[in-house]
Amino acid sequence: MRTAAAALATAVTLTGCGASGGSPDEVTLTLVAADYDVNGGQSSKTYWAGLVEKFEAENSHIDVEVQIEPWTDVDRKVAELVKEGEAPDMAQIGAYADYAAADKLYTADQLLSVPVQANFLGPLVQAGEQRRVQYGLPFAASTRLLFYNKELFEQAGVAKAPETWEELREAAELLKSETDVDYPFALPLGPEEAQIETMMWLLGGDGNGYVDPGGSYSIDTDENTATLDWVKSNLVAPGLTGPGTPGELNRKAAYAAFTRGEVGMLNGHPSLMRQAEKAGIELGKVPVPGRDGKPKAPLGVADWIMGFKENGNKDEIGTFLNFLFTDENVLAFASQNDLLPVTVSASEAMELNPRHKNLREFLQELPSAQLPPVDKTSWALVSDDIKRNIGKAVAPGGSPAKVLDKIAQNAALEEEKERE
Repeated sequence: MRTAAAALATAVTLTGCGASGGSPDEVTLTLVAADYDVNGGQSSKTYWAGLVEKFEAENSHIDVEVQIEPWTDVDRKVAELVKEGEAPDMAQIGAYADYAAADKLYTADQLLSVPVQANFLGPLVQAGEQRRVQYGLPFAASTRLLFYNKELFEQAGVAKAPETWEELREAAELLKSETDVDYPFALPLGPEEAQIETMMWLLGGDGNGYVDPGGSYSIDTDENTATLDWVKSNLVAPGLTGPGTPGELNRKAAYAAFTRGEVGMLNGHPSLMRQAEKAGIELGKVPVPGRDGKPKAPLGVADWIMGFKENGNKDEIGTFLNFLFTDENVLAFASQNDLLPVTVSASEAMELNPRHKNLREFLQELPSAQLPPVDKTSWALVSDDIKRNIGKAVAPGGSPAKVLDKIAQNAALEEEKERE
């Protein structure tokens, strides 16, 4: 889910307080982790430093070195280390499937106690599995809601938040005709995260997203084509979207425009709440509308942590990860970054805590959420294809059917390679 811009120009290493290199029983673990600080601060560094200090106080024979990399670089950095035969003991990144398929990862049951492994939320477990074996351990999660500017809705005379696509179109038309808002609806189909925005719409159009129930790609279905036809005809063509063309609009820019009061509605991530509040936007949020009501499933997004076999430190990695997934540590990270806990117990604790009442709607979506097919080793390439091309489907003169067909053909080729 890559919620943060690059916050650190260079990697930062957090070294634990324990001794290193003394007793043969002493082990130093390495972890490459992503930076989640959206404001260019030190929150990720502070989180890991505090966690490592507590861990080493309880496990004096294990040191942990955490190297923080910006989201723009972290996946590439880990891939380079693995290719060079210098894999870290652990990586907290956006994808695990390639490493699992190459037999480079420990399985979840090799690392975690039974209670810890059983505590992950169901959809996240399924997304972390290959051939029914879990390799990817969910580290952070999010869902999406429809965000709207309450003040602009009142000015436009929109009586209630949209629950269907038709109501969303009607609200956008009123925003355009009755207010001076620049962009009634922001539709970010640019290369930053177009695969996520698109999947929300596909699920809302009664489609299965990008794969069928059996796990094979099903991108160019009649349902998916009809969905993008509707978006193009009812939102883009009438000039109800912006800023700029959807294919060039990235999520970060869309969120910034919303906080400036230039956008009436968009599909939003939990982190946008804090930005909107600071900007003085009176924010409303409801489930993302579907064609006729609720989508087939809410969209879920997760980032992953995994343990590499290369250095043979299975027991020490397991000790650290069992500590990482305690409620205290899971809640601390989720709360700090306006993300959702990945475990049942931590989710329940957050939902009951009045301090986190603004996240309850997101929490309620996650147990039934559908995630992108991150278990497929081909997904990285297919996802990139969607990011680069899906905006063309709704552009003037564009053809949703042709764009989806081309992406589907490329996905079929990659899936064939996956089977070889």
